[in-house]
Amino acid sequence: MKLYFSPGACSLAPHIVLMEAGFAFDLEKVDIPNKKTASGADYWQINPKGYVPALQLDNGEVLTEVSTILQYLADQKPASGLVPAAGTMARYRLMEALNARMRPARVAVTACEVVADDWHARFSCIGRAYIYRIANRRAPLTLERNHAWQVPQPLDADAMHRAAQALVGSHDFTTFRSVHCQAQSPLKTLDRLEVERVGEEVHIRAAARSFLHHQVRSMVGCLALVGMGRWREQQMAEALAARDRAALGLNAPSEGLYFVRALYPGD
Repeated sequence: MKLYFSPGACSLAPHIVLMEAGFAFDLEKVDIPNKKTASGADYWQINPKGYVPALQLDNGEVLTEVSTILQYLADQKPASGLVPAAGTMARYRLMEALNARMRPARVAVTACEVVADDWHARFSCIGRAYIYRIANRRAPLTLERNHAWQVPQPLDADAMHRAAQALVGSHDFTTFRSVHCQAQSPLKTLDRLEVERVGEEVHIRAAARSFLHHQVRSMVGCLALVGMGRWREQQMAEALAARDRAALGLNAPSEGLYFVRALYPGD
């Protein structure tokens, strides 16, 4: 079997199951924006839906949905006890109960696993990753309305990326911290802050062990000012050094922000 994946996407759960259940499998990374695999193959030909994960079976068949892949893998190793046996009432009750707890939120549970008694979703987490989407076009948004921040002015993504590097590392992020932040300290270590243009969108990716309240949105807002030419690239470093919320140029709206990954020990 071969699992097609992309870091920070939805392919982590199938990867964990493949490893924990002892399957023999290969991994191949997918460049989602360009729809190319690490070996240069056209990903559209492998998965016409274009997203990850995709599990290619030994007979050439391809499964594409996380919930489908997980149930397929569990059924191949029934002794592993990953889920109740297929066709049993316990199997249906498991998914029924978990999804019922999520109503009316637009959330569905597609997989679960047993963890240690002292595991905590927030405090056991050792890494977090976000992506912020800017729709950089003049035409009004339709399907993407409220799912991206629309900036009609042309943005220089390369200048934004260069300016962003001044924030990478361990700093006092008071300037980029909401006045309502409850963190005890403004000191944080930013592991990654990258900006790239993807068609008519500009994507900002940020990764760190933890973030301050509004930190990502505050950084994005100021980077947008750089992209518009309203700020010099050096002003990002100057704003950081000010350690003053009044030095913030702009706090980006919430609709472009997506939490894409939580990292735990052993991942």
